[in-house]
Amino acid sequence: MHLLIYVLDTTKSNSLEWRKRLDIIMGIARGLLYLHRDSRLRIIHRDLKASNVLLDNEMNPKISDFGIARAFGGDQISEKTRRVIGTYGYMSPEYILRGLFSMKSDVFSFGVLVLEIVSGQRNRKFRHPNHTHNLLGHAWKLWVEGNAIKLVDEKVETSTMLMSEVIKCIQIGLLCVQQRPEDRPTMSSVVSMLDNEGAMLPRPKQPGFYTEGSSDETELASTTGIKCSTNKTTLTILLGR
Repeated sequence: MHLLIYVLDTTKSNSLEWRKRLDIIMGIARGLLYLHRDSRLRIIHRDLKASNVLLDNEMNPKISDFGIARAFGGDQISEKTRRVIGTYGYMSPEYILRGLFSMKSDVFSFGVLVLEIVSGQRNRKFRHPNHTHNLLGHAWKLWVEGNAIKLVDEKVETSTMLMSEVIKCIQIGLLCVQQRPEDRPTMSSVVSMLDNEGAMLPRPKQPGFYTEGSSDETELASTTGIKCSTNKTTLTILLGR
Protein backbone atom coordinates (compact mmCIF):
# COMPACT_ATOMS: atom_id res chain seq x y z
CA MET A 1 0.00 0.00 0.00
CA HIS A 2 1.28 3.49 -0.77
CA LEU A 3 2.55 5.59 2.11
CA LEU A 4 0.62 8.50 0.58
CA ILE A 5 -2.68 6.80 1.42
CA TYR A 6 -1.94 6.42 5.12
CA VAL A 7 -0.24 9.75 5.65
CA LEU A 8 -2.63 11.94 3.69
CA ASP A 9 -5.96 10.10 3.79
CA THR A 10 -8.12 11.79 6.44
CA THR A 11 -9.65 8.50 7.63
CA LYS A 12 -6.71 6.09 7.46
CA SER A 13 -4.11 8.47 8.89
CA ASN A 14 -5.95 8.49 12.23
CA SER A 15 -4.36 5.09 12.90
CA LEU A 16 -0.84 6.34 12.19
CA GLU A 17 0.43 7.38 15.62
CA TRP A 18 3.69 9.19 16.11
CA ARG A 19 5.87 6.19 16.90
CA LYS A 20 4.86 4.51 13.65
CA ARG A 21 5.49 7.71 11.68
CA LEU A 22 8.97 7.88 13.20
CA ASP A 23 9.60 4.22 12.31
CA ILE A 24 8.56 4.92 8.71
CA ILE A 25 10.89 7.94 8.51
CA MET A 26 13.74 5.83 9.89
CA GLY A 27 12.98 2.97 7.50
CA ILE A 28 13.03 5.26 4.46
CA ALA A 29 16.28 6.85 5.66
CA ARG A 30 17.96 3.45 6.00
CA GLY A 31 16.67 2.33 2.61
CA LEU A 32 18.05 5.45 0.96
CA LEU A 33 21.36 5.03 2.77
CA TYR A 34 21.60 1.51 1.36
CA LEU A 35 21.08 2.84 -2.17
CA HIS A 36 23.61 5.65 -1.72
CA ARG A 37 26.35 3.83 0.19
CA ASP A 38 25.90 0.11 0.73
CA SER A 39 24.72 -1.27 -2.61
CA ARG A 40 27.26 -2.44 -5.19
CA LEU A 41 26.60 0.65 -7.31
CA ARG A 42 25.58 4.03 -5.94
CA ILE A 43 21.89 4.42 -6.85
CA ILE A 44 20.21 7.82 -7.21
CA HIS A 45 16.45 7.26 -7.13
CA ARG A 46 15.46 10.67 -8.64
CA ASP A 47 11.73 10.23 -7.91
CA LEU A 48 11.45 9.63 -4.18
CA LYS A 49 7.93 10.60 -3.07
CA ALA A 50 5.12 9.34 -0.85
CA SER A 51 3.47 7.29 -3.60
CA ASN A 52 6.80 5.54 -4.28
CA VAL A 53 7.06 4.29 -0.71
CA LEU A 54 5.11 1.10 -0.05
CA LEU A 55 4.05 -0.16 3.37
CA ASP A 56 3.80 -3.88 4.15
CA ASN A 57 1.29 -5.45 6.54
CA GLU A 58 3.43 -4.40 9.50
CA MET A 59 3.75 -0.83 8.14
CA ASN A 60 7.41 -1.26 7.22
CA PRO A 61 8.38 1.06 4.33
CA LYS A 62 9.86 -0.14 1.04
CA ILE A 63 11.20 2.30 -1.57
CA SER A 64 9.74 1.40 -4.97
CA ASP A 65 9.63 2.48 -8.63
CA PHE A 66 13.19 2.75 -9.88
CA GLY A 67 12.10 3.60 -13.42
CA ILE A 68 14.21 6.77 -13.68
CA ALA A 69 16.91 5.82 -11.16
CA ARG A 70 20.56 6.20 -12.18
CA ALA A 71 23.58 4.20 -11.05
CA PHE A 72 26.89 5.91 -10.29
CA GLY A 73 30.14 4.00 -10.32
CA GLY A 74 33.60 4.69 -8.94
CA ASP A 75 34.07 8.22 -7.64
CA GLN A 76 31.17 9.75 -9.53
CA ILE A 77 29.06 11.96 -7.26
CA SER A 78 26.81 13.89 -9.67
CA GLU A 79 25.53 14.00 -13.23
CA LYS A 80 23.83 16.49 -15.51
CA THR A 81 20.91 15.67 -17.76
CA ARG A 82 19.21 17.57 -20.55
CA ARG A 83 15.87 15.94 -19.75
CA VAL A 84 14.56 16.50 -16.24
CA ILE A 85 11.79 14.10 -15.23
CA GLY A 86 10.29 13.81 -11.79
CA THR A 87 7.50 14.87 -9.48
CA TYR A 88 7.11 18.56 -8.78
CA GLY A 89 7.15 19.29 -5.07
CA TYR A 90 9.87 16.68 -4.44
CA MET A 91 12.59 17.66 -6.92
CA SER A 92 15.56 19.69 -5.72
CA PRO A 93 16.27 23.21 -7.07
CA GLU A 94 19.54 22.26 -8.77
CA TYR A 95 17.84 19.38 -10.57
CA ILE A 96 14.93 21.44 -11.86
CA LEU A 97 16.95 24.52 -12.76
CA ARG A 98 20.18 23.00 -14.09
CA GLY A 99 19.54 19.30 -14.59
CA LEU A 100 22.08 18.40 -11.88
CA PHE A 101 21.30 15.36 -9.77
CA SER A 102 23.24 13.59 -7.06
CA MET A 103 22.70 11.92 -3.71
CA LYS A 104 21.81 15.37 -2.38
CA SER A 105 18.86 15.49 -4.81
CA ASP A 106 17.45 12.38 -3.12
CA VAL A 107 18.19 13.97 0.27
CA PHE A 108 16.01 16.94 -0.71
CA SER A 109 13.16 14.60 -1.67
CA PHE A 110 13.58 12.74 1.62
CA GLY A 111 13.31 16.01 3.52
CA VAL A 112 10.03 16.81 1.79
CA LEU A 113 8.76 13.34 2.75
CA VAL A 114 9.74 13.85 6.39
CA LEU A 115 7.79 17.12 6.61
CA GLU A 116 4.80 15.50 4.89
CA ILE A 117 4.83 12.53 7.26
CA VAL A 118 5.07 14.80 10.32
CA SER A 119 2.33 17.17 9.14
CA GLY A 120 0.00 14.83 7.23
CA GLN A 121 0.01 17.42 4.42
CA ARG A 122 1.27 17.36 0.83
CA ASN A 123 3.90 19.93 -0.05
CA ARG A 124 2.47 20.72 -3.46
CA LYS A 125 -1.16 21.04 -2.34
CA PHE A 126 -0.57 22.75 0.99
CA ARG A 127 -2.71 25.83 1.57
CA HIS A 128 -2.79 28.20 4.54
CA PRO A 129 -5.25 31.05 5.09
CA ASN A 130 -2.57 33.48 6.30
CA HIS A 131 0.21 33.07 3.73
CA THR A 132 1.07 31.64 0.30
CA HIS A 133 3.95 29.38 1.37
CA ASN A 134 3.97 25.74 0.43
CA LEU A 135 4.58 23.13 3.15
CA LEU A 136 8.33 23.75 3.15
CA GLY A 137 7.77 27.47 3.60
CA HIS A 138 5.18 26.91 6.29
CA ALA A 139 7.55 24.61 8.21
CA TRP A 140 10.35 27.17 7.85
CA LYS A 141 8.10 29.99 9.04
CA LEU A 142 7.07 28.02 12.13
CA TRP A 143 10.69 27.07 12.80
CA VAL A 144 11.91 30.67 12.65
CA GLU A 145 9.06 31.74 14.94
CA GLY A 146 9.87 29.00 17.45
CA ASN A 147 6.56 27.24 16.83
CA ALA A 148 7.76 24.17 14.92
CA ILE A 149 5.60 21.84 17.02
CA LYS A 150 2.53 23.38 15.37
CA LEU A 151 3.51 21.58 12.17
CA VAL A 152 2.48 18.21 13.62
CA ASP A 153 -0.61 16.54 12.18
CA GLU A 154 -3.60 17.44 14.35
CA LYS A 155 -4.76 13.81 14.20
CA VAL A 156 -1.72 12.67 16.16
CA GLU A 157 -2.42 12.63 19.90
CA THR A 158 0.13 14.82 21.64
CA SER A 159 0.04 12.56 24.71
CA THR A 160 1.72 9.79 22.67
CA MET A 161 4.53 11.95 21.33
CA LEU A 162 7.96 12.77 22.59
CA MET A 163 8.27 16.43 21.71
CA SER A 164 12.05 16.26 21.35
CA GLU A 165 11.70 13.52 18.71
CA VAL A 166 9.15 15.52 16.76
CA ILE A 167 11.24 18.69 16.81
CA LYS A 168 14.33 16.70 15.77
CA CYS A 169 12.49 15.20 12.80
CA ILE A 170 11.26 18.63 11.70
CA GLN A 171 14.80 20.00 12.01
CA ILE A 172 16.21 17.09 9.99
CA GLY A 173 13.53 17.62 7.36
CA LEU A 174 14.48 21.29 7.09
CA LEU A 175 18.19 20.45 6.92
CA CYS A 176 17.48 18.09 4.01
CA VAL A 177 15.51 20.65 1.97
CA GLN A 178 18.03 23.49 2.22
CA GLN A 179 18.54 25.46 -0.97
CA ARG A 180 22.21 24.58 -1.53
CA PRO A 181 23.05 20.86 -1.95
CA GLU A 182 26.35 21.26 -0.10
CA ASP A 183 24.42 22.42 2.98
CA ARG A 184 22.27 19.28 3.08
CA PRO A 185 23.44 16.30 5.15
CA THR A 186 24.29 12.95 3.63
CA MET A 187 21.94 10.05 4.34
CA SER A 188 24.57 8.51 6.64
CA SER A 189 24.45 11.72 8.69
CA VAL A 190 20.64 11.67 8.65
CA VAL A 191 20.53 8.10 9.96
CA SER A 192 23.08 8.98 12.63
CA MET A 193 21.03 12.01 13.71
CA LEU A 194 17.86 9.92 13.89
CA ASP A 195 19.59 7.12 15.82
CA ASN A 196 21.46 9.34 18.27
CA GLU A 197 19.11 10.68 20.90
CA GLY A 198 21.50 13.39 22.05
CA ALA A 199 22.82 14.40 18.63
CA MET A 200 23.63 18.10 18.20
CA LEU A 201 22.02 19.20 14.93
CA PRO A 202 23.11 22.26 12.92
CA ARG A 203 20.69 25.10 12.39
CA PRO A 204 18.87 24.79 9.05
CA LYS A 205 19.01 27.49 6.41
CA GLN A 206 16.16 28.65 4.20
CA PRO A 207 14.73 25.80 2.10
CA GLY A 208 14.60 25.71 -1.68
CA PHE A 209 11.25 26.38 -3.39
CA TYR A 210 9.87 27.42 -0.04
CA THR A 211 6.99 29.50 -1.36
CA GLU A 212 4.79 29.77 -4.43
CA GLY A 213 6.27 32.38 -6.75
CA SER A 214 9.66 32.30 -5.04
CA SER A 215 12.81 33.48 -6.75
CA ASP A 216 13.68 29.86 -7.57
CA GLU A 217 10.44 29.41 -9.52
CA THR A 218 10.92 32.76 -11.22
CA GLU A 219 14.35 31.60 -12.35
CA LEU A 220 12.83 28.36 -13.64
CA ALA A 221 10.20 30.22 -15.63
CA SER A 222 12.64 32.69 -17.14
CA THR A 223 15.65 30.49 -17.90
CA THR A 224 16.49 30.62 -21.58
CA GLY A 225 15.70 27.53 -23.62
CA ILE A 226 13.54 25.69 -21.11
CA LYS A 227 10.20 24.29 -22.12
CA CYS A 228 7.98 22.84 -19.42
CA SER A 229 4.99 20.54 -19.51
CA THR A 230 3.22 19.59 -16.28
CA ASN A 231 0.30 17.58 -14.97
CA LYS A 232 -0.86 17.00 -11.41
CA THR A 233 2.08 14.83 -10.42
CA THR A 234 4.93 14.99 -12.88
CA LEU A 235 7.09 17.75 -14.29
CA THR A 236 9.11 17.18 -17.46
CA ILE A 237 11.62 19.79 -18.59
CA LEU A 238 13.38 19.57 -21.91
CA LEU A 239 16.53 21.71 -21.98
CA GLY A 240 17.24 23.27 -25.34
CA ARG A 241 20.56 22.83 -27.06
